[in-house]
Amino acid sequence: MKKVLILGCAGSGKSTFSKLLGQHKNLPVIHLDSLYWKPGWIESTEDEWDKIIDELIHEEEYVLDGNYTRTLKARLEEADTVFYFDYPRYLCLFRVIKRRILNHGKTRVDMAKGCKEKLDSEFIKWIWNFNTVNRPKIIKLLDQVKGQKQVYIFNNPKELECYMKTL
Repeated sequence: MKKVLILGCAGSGKSTFSKLLGQHKNLPVIHLDSLYWKPGWIESTEDEWDKIIDELIHEEEYVLDGNYTRTLKARLEEADTVFYFDYPRYLCLFRVIKRRILNHGKTRVDMAKGCKEKLDSEFIKWIWNFNTVNRPKIIKLLDQVKGQKQVYIFNNPKELECYMKTL
């Protein structure tokens, strides 16, 4: 386990698990949100993002936390291990609301500087539609690499908790 991807809807626990896994396996943790977003919630251009991803995936070791399905295929080609948190939208939405309350007015350590915690209708809609819009793409790509990569899919936090006991 040297090149790891952590995927899942916002609020699924990607960042928390990434930190734990990185510490346990002594791997550097990279939160893609912290690189994609610029201060004030400005998005990277496609060219900027492609260059960032190309540089990241050629590192020798990492835990990459984040979805960004447009670049997922390239990340999967380089990764040896993938964790996908396939959780219900209600759970993810609840966790994001809780996170928003707990981090009011703050920028989380896994987010780009100048991007204070926020929750707007666009983000709520993205979370609500994640399993309809993004999940099929992710599952299709994961199905293509099963057998070549270690792929772990967790359907609820209890499954993840059981896995973590094996580490």
